[in-house]
Amino acid sequence: MYERNETVDEERLSEEKAMLDDIASRLSGFGRERGNLIPILQVIQERHGFLPPHAIKMVAEYLGIAPCEVYGVATFYNQFRFNPPGKHPIKICLGTACHVKGGDIILENFERKLEIREGETTPDREFSIDRVACIGCCALAPVATVDESVQGHMAPSKVEGIILGFQIEKERKAREKKRDESGK
Repeated sequence: MYERNETVDEERLSEEKAMLDDIASRLSGFGRERGNLIPILQVIQERHGFLPPHAIKMVAEYLGIAPCEVYGVATFYNQFRFNPPGKHPIKICLGTACHVKGGDIILENFERKLEIREGETTPDREFSIDRVACIGCCALAPVATVDESVQGHMAPSKVEGIILGFQIEKERKAREKKRDESGK
């Protein structure tokens, strides 16, 4: 479903280098005490949306602790993610009302359609899927948010329609771009 190309890989390498340079510069603003671990991880997460593996190693080296300690602390708190968020984040509510009304089935349908698991991001970084404890729209159960837009009374057929809508929009933009480039 997803293709990779050299241009995308080169762009990602460039993005990664810029991210690591940014993280290195931010580390210098903290003391080297172990007590700064969580604030450092929070700054990285806030700035970049996730904790890349190289950042875990950089933080460990900076604080003089083992990478497994940094990873252990980061995995203890559910605020930290280890994959880059997708351009279109999808959050599936699995609170009591949504669970009872089939929220787990909605989650499974998104996972199957996008070929990723909860907590992951598609290779093209278009979509990421996360489960949440409650969105606060219990009367609309089961509920998901897509790009912060609440989708109530979710059904498997709606999952297909949401993903298809994004694919159609992406193809439309690609056609427009191609038309604009050929007209220049």
